[in-house]
Amino acid sequence: MKWPSHGSNPQHLFKSMGLSLPEKYIDFSANINPIGPPPVLKEKWNDFFQEITVYPDPFAEKLKNRIAESEEISDDSILIGNGGAELITLVARFLQGKKVIVAEPTFSEYEKACRANLCEIQYYQMKEPDFALNMEELLPSLPNADALFLCNPNNPTGIQYSVSTILSMIEECEKQNCFVILDEAFYDFLIDYHSFIPYINRFSNLIIIRSMTKMYAIPGLRLGYLAATSEIIALLSNLQPHWSINTIALMAGELCLQNKDFIKETRSYIWEERERLSTFFYKNNFEITPSQVNFYLLRDPFRKDQYSFFEFLLHKGIIPRHTFNFPGLEGNWLRFAIKSKEENSKLMEVLLEWRQLH
Repeated sequence: MKWPSHGSNPQHLFKSMGLSLPEKYIDFSANINPIGPPPVLKEKWNDFFQEITVYPDPFAEKLKNRIAESEEISDDSILIGNGGAELITLVARFLQGKKVIVAEPTFSEYEKACRANLCEIQYYQMKEPDFALNMEELLPSLPNADALFLCNPNNPTGIQYSVSTILSMIEECEKQNCFVILDEAFYDFLIDYHSFIPYINRFSNLIIIRSMTKMYAIPGLRLGYLAATSEIIALLSNLQPHWSINTIALMAGELCLQNKDFIKETRSYIWEERERLSTFFYKNNFEITPSQVNFYLLRDPFRKDQYSFFEFLLHKGIIPRHTFNFPGLEGNWLRFAIKSKEENSKLMEVLLEWRQLH
């Protein structure tokens, strides 16, 4: 079976499984902010319309300057992109034909983009149930690698790695002339996040990718940015298509970054709901990863194969993200986003029904 490579768009999942999409369902596979976009975007939507006849700024200067000011780096160390996906693709083109390590399980787009650019892929496999990043196990692979992809906090586990571990990894990779591509797509969901962007001034091998579509719930607009040395930014910019980011995305990005209270509200909500869900899962003997963000892995520990559990949920209109295309998981876990309180309660209701039957 050819499984869909991403969450969301549940019609493709049901089609691949030969099932009919229920009339009513809850999509837990898309891990974006359950609160939705900042209200200011709706308030300003008519203003956006007035600008659609104007070509977007190819240098995204206003948005770039705002990010640079916030992160306290120079604006020539930032590249604005059409979502994290475009930025990953640009990095893969930059690494064309190189030897790349991917720390698994993780976002499948790294491997897909690198293979399309004829890179040689190696895996560093983090092991369940804690999925720890073990430097001693990783070190022997570094002398033969040109780049390492790591997602922190990690997708799909939701686990955040310690500052000391990440810094040690960057330092060791620098000694081996190995780039570190650190994907921080979900960094802003963390309450106690330590930013690594300032370290681009210290480590010339560090490339950081950030998405704006997750926190601000704007995946339809496509927006993200990359931070690295000005030399790397110049090289990546030459690989980027003209007019890559549309005018509305740029305007929305500027407004989103002004909404600091929106981020605080989101973090508080995610923390409270994650605690409520975790309490339920432990009480009813479901195993989860120690996530610190807006999604988590879950499984029924009493069943080696989770496929029947997955099917049961789908028939009940609960759509998690399968993990068949995450090396090291092979479908043995299911990923769930934290949704609204009502939707999370519905998930618990269905899980109780499963537990009563099994």
